[in-house]
Amino acid sequence: MNIKDFVNPTVQNIPPSGIRKFFDIVGQMDDAISLGVGEPDFVTPWHITEAAIYSLEQGETHYTSNRGMPELCIAISKYMKQRFDLSYNPEDQLIVTVGASEGIDLAMRAMLHPGDEVLVPEPSYVSYSPCVSLAGGVAVGIKTSQELKFKITASAVEDAITPKTRAIILPYPNNPTGGIMTREDLVPIVEVLKKHDIIVVSDEIYSELTYTDTRHVSIAEFPEMYERTIVLNGFSKAFAMTGWRLGFVCGHKDLVAGMLKIHQYTMLCAPIMSQNAALEGLNQGLEFGFTHVEKMRRSYNRRRRMIVSSIRNIGLECFEPEGAFYIFPSIKSTGLTSMEFCEKLLQEEKVAVVPGTAFGPSGEGHIRCCYAYSIDSIKIALDKIERFLKKI
Repeated sequence: MNIKDFVNPTVQNIPPSGIRKFFDIVGQMDDAISLGVGEPDFVTPWHITEAAIYSLEQGETHYTSNRGMPELCIAISKYMKQRFDLSYNPEDQLIVTVGASEGIDLAMRAMLHPGDEVLVPEPSYVSYSPCVSLAGGVAVGIKTSQELKFKITASAVEDAITPKTRAIILPYPNNPTGGIMTREDLVPIVEVLKKHDIIVVSDEIYSELTYTDTRHVSIAEFPEMYERTIVLNGFSKAFAMTGWRLGFVCGHKDLVAGMLKIHQYTMLCAPIMSQNAALEGLNQGLEFGFTHVEKMRRSYNRRRRMIVSSIRNIGLECFEPEGAFYIFPSIKSTGLTSMEFCEKLLQEEKVAVVPGTAFGPSGEGHIRCCYAYSIDSIKIALDKIERFLKKI
């Protein structure tokens, strides 16, 4: 009996996460420095943590409704209106999820028929294509480039659409490139999508972390796109709550109803202590202007400018990111592949970065470095990268 034969072939064919591979290696190395994992170095604000502790002390350890605590759903609805001018009914247009990642899975499984195609800009977050495959769909990559600031174009979207196209993922601000889409960038995309019956899954987990003069714009803000857009967001990045595993999805009530069915049978509900913590974060932010979020954004902006300048000074070409907290420099000048570069850098200098190919084939020739680490850690890592470049 070969037990492996009992594993679904689709699952067998999905590669393990390229991010986690290096993260696991670093965890076993002494004195290694990682710029690999994308999470804030800030701890969750104390008033948020304290709210969770207090709720536990009060015995709030039970299930919530499948959709989420009603008061949290109301707070999320207010947040979306205040920050992004998007109106969602908390009773039937949103779900509190176990991280934004669950939202990706729910969206794909609720929408896709076997063989449906989903357009996925590349490079982009490692979970999109596997979630499409696990839902029985086919991920179709749309290559982006440094020359175009890693934005997708209307012509590229039009060329990728076929009769089987069911949805497009819009991953902006982008992980790993730091690219964003402005309102002007979105206008021609909207014109293309209007001609086709295609759902947009807009992953906006980094929406609070942009560094231009204009705020993040959701494609759902366009009236003709509102009903056909599923917005994914959460608390991991902007609220420094990665380990709390709490996100949310917003969209048309019929799409959300389908996602809720899957959520209630597979996840039931998000943890109540995490929901109480998020409720405190939102209520304080709505009342006092999200000062902690702005403090983090300013700090990341300083690190962003420093790491881009330094990586260019040591000889690597680097696009200046306009969102999230990553740089995606080119290492083509070294003659090494992305994987070779990352493995050698880790072995010789004990610095972990992520190969660009972890984010799709078009990431070849690049590496991802996260700058959500302390300035001191970033400087040490940069010194080691410079030494490594001189050796090769």
